[in-house]
This record gives sequence, structure tokens and C-alpha cells, in this order.
Amino acid sequence: MTRPRGSVSYQNQGRVVLVSGGVSGIGRAICETFAQSEAKVICLDIVAPSAEDPLPDSVEYFAGDVRSEADCENAVGHAVQKYGGLDVLVNNAVIQPVESYVPVDEMPTELWDRMVSINFTGYTLMAKHALRVMKQQRSGVIVNMASGQAHRTARGVSAYGPIKAGNLLQARQWAVEYAREGIRVVSVSPGTIDTPLVRASLEAQGGAAELANRHPVGRIGQPNEVAQAVVWLASDDASFVTGTDLEVDGGLGAFAAFADPYPM
Repeated sequence: MTRPRGSVSYQNQGRVVLVSGGVSGIGRAICETFAQSEAKVICLDIVAPSAEDPLPDSVEYFAGDVRSEADCENAVGHAVQKYGGLDVLVNNAVIQPVESYVPVDEMPTELWDRMVSINFTGYTLMAKHALRVMKQQRSGVIVNMASGQAHRTARGVSAYGPIKAGNLLQARQWAVEYAREGIRVVSVSPGTIDTPLVRASLEAQGGAAELANRHPVGRIGQPNEVAQAVVWLASDDASFVTGTDLEVDGGLGAFAAFADPYPM
């Protein structure tokens, strides 16, 4: 029998999950899918959910900025104080402003610093405090959200691509460092996913009329399809998976660019 898209076949019942950047996009789908798998979910975000589109009642919002070590420490501490521990950290907070789509010689240093502070240093600060708890527990999972652009690049992503590649190496380093502590660390690289961030990026690059056809599956992805992968990786079903990356990209990364006219 075919399982309905968006359903969850594996359980994270009772696990305590902290997701950064979880109010919208892929992060929102990750929060919702963990909640469906009966986890206790805390959403850390600098942007509060709107009254028109609130988080599910089963997902707790915690205000914080991943650029602030105090906020990262407080979010982890809140999980421990309220639930007694922290089982899963999903590093997802990310920005990719349309003005960052420039060659490196045109990249404003202030924008570069802002992207590094959120997309890279923020991952480290969250992991630093989560790992201290997980080491005491001798268990835990960290999932770094990377990107297809961490593996292969295009014009105009002179900041985002290298930073996302760094997220891959963060995960591998931490996986090796903490494996004997009972902690698994992995990364997930989404391809083109239908989110507000991606829509803004595509508009800045002239639209996406042919984008779906570039994917072997013939379409772009949905946030819940990435969330399913994240929830599986955090579950005991993936207990032997660590130090690796899972591309969720509809086959785009396997498709040779030279097979069609030069993209983008």
C-alpha cells in the first residue's frame, strides 16, 4: 500500500526536539512533522509566528537569535529545564537575501558577515550548547540543514554556497568527534524546495519557468518532503547513520549540467 504523502511511519515519541528557524519554510515543516511523530518540539526563531499563521499547539515557540550565544544557551537550557534533556537539534536557521546573488568582488562585507554569523556560526553556537547536554546523556542527534549548493554551484551564490559547504564539514567533524559519546550528526541538502526564501531567490534570478523540467522527477520539492527525511534521520530507524549527507533534491544533483544548455 502506498503511504500518503506527509504521513509518518516512524516514531520519535517523547523525544525533545529543538529546531532553529522553525517558523516558516522547511523549518516549519520539520517542526510540524516532528510533532506528528509525537515528539516534544521547540521552535527557536527571531521572527514570531503570525496570528494569521500560528504554529500548531503542539509546537512551542521560543524567541531567540542564533547569532547570540546567550540565546542559543537559553534555548537549550529551556529544553532541559522543561523536559529534562535534549534529544535532537536541527540547525535550520538561514538567510539568503536576494542582494547576496552577486560575484564575490561585489559582495558587501557587512552582508557576508551577516550570512556567516547566521548560517554558519549560528550552527556552531547551537551545537556547542546542545552537545554539552548530549554528552551528559550519552545520546543525541544533530541535523545540519545544508543545501544542494553545498555540493555544486551556480553563478551568483558566492556566499551561500561556500557557507553551506561549511555546514557539511561541521556535521562530519562533529560526527567523528562525538560518535563514541553516543551522538550522531548528519546533514541534509535540499534541492529546490517551494518556500518563501526560494521564491524570492528565483524572482531575483528572473523566474522559474523551466526550473521544474530541470529536475529528473519533473517538479520542485515540497517542504514536508525534506521534513520526512530529517525526522527519519533523527529516529532510531537511522541508528547506524552518522557523518554523512542526504540530498533531497528530486535527482537534480545526479543530472549532468552538460546534458542540456548551460543552466542559469
